[in-house]
Amino acid sequence: MNARLPAAQRRAQLLQVALETFSADGYANTTMDLVARRAGVTKPVLYQHFSNKHGLFLELLRDVADRLGSMVAHATSHTGTPREMVHAGIATYFRFVFENPQEFQLLFGEGLRSESDFASLVAQVEGEFADHIAGLIAIEDMTADDRRLLANGIVGMAESAARYVLLDIDAHDCSTVSNRVADLLWSGLRGHPEVS
Repeated sequence: MNARLPAAQRRAQLLQVALETFSADGYANTTMDLVARRAGVTKPVLYQHFSNKHGLFLELLRDVADRLGSMVAHATSHTGTPREMVHAGIATYFRFVFENPQEFQLLFGEGLRSESDFASLVAQVEGEFADHIAGLIAIEDMTADDRRLLANGIVGMAESAARYVLLDIDAHDCSTVSNRVADLLWSGLRGHPEVS
């Protein structure tokens, strides 16, 4: 068994092992026994941190979503022009996809849509991304609803492109992918007369 760790470190370790286990074996085939065994802890230690598999998986999804969201928010808050903001946000998003493909698949994989709690969390994450993006769209005289419409389109485009990349990640280059998507996005926003 693993040496005793402070609670925060143990929780982080368990989430990492759970990520690897859920990614390798799928939700249905993953058990709390399996996660505990792979983490080198007893089941009671695992249950001290997570009440059941469902709760563990939800927490894992939220952890991944929070990290991705904070990375994109940080990248887009430290830029100059709107075009630089678009490129920074998209580059950060795709860097996460390329560096953490298991985590991205876990969060946005199609299998999650069949379980209501998981689907709700993914929809909430997508909504939070859309809210953040809508707040960055600085087009004069555009209604809040239109900003939200564009933001949801941006979220869908990025997520769909990422899923395509993950079909054969080795065939793609992160920088090229992010530049192409950012350029397409910027060209679309530039189509509105108030954007310069």
